[in-house]
Amino acid sequence: MTPQALAETIAARAAKTEGRFIAALAGPPAAGKSTLAAELVVLIGTGAKVVPMDGFHYDDAVLTARGARGRKGAPDTFDAQGFFHLLRRLKLEAEVAIPLFDRALEISRAGADIIGPQDKILIVEGNYLLLNEPPWPEALPLYDLTIWIDVPETDLIARLMDRWAGYGKTEDQARAWIEGNDLPNIRRVVAGSGRADVVLG
Repeated sequence: MTPQALAETIAARAAKTEGRFIAALAGPPAAGKSTLAAELVVLIGTGAKVVPMDGFHYDDAVLTARGARGRKGAPDTFDAQGFFHLLRRLKLEAEVAIPLFDRALEISRAGADIIGPQDKILIVEGNYLLLNEPPWPEALPLYDLTIWIDVPETDLIARLMDRWAGYGKTEDQARAWIEGNDLPNIRRVVAGSGRADVVLG
């Protein structure tokens, strides 16, 4: 399915849904979730907006205190319950402030964007939206459509090498971080995620 066809599918389903329509866009790190989510918003047009799960990263200070800084990005390094609470609010409230993750600064910024009453179609994107590990399945009833991006592991590694080079890591540093952090998360989410309504690959 092309992005255009997916956008048309989302818009058609949303037109039959009362209140906000939430499309959950999941996939492993570097699958292209953020890029596709932004493209879908453009294709759908007025009334569509992206809500990233990454805004619920625990701060580095919290992760360091918990001995989890080296595993940043793993499922337990996110405030999952805070994310679920946001989804419930988005279903009920006209205006909701959302956090966004600033990758350059490696911090989440609270209240960095606003979902307003005009925003009827939300593309929620994140690694673990379909993960079959507690507590992540709690969110499944809140999604009106689920989408999975399937990308070969070799392509994900190549994209991650480029990503971390762009953030100043040397080749050795990037490879070490991928092997110790990104790759375990990739394999965990690919093996442990449930079947989506739509699979792109």
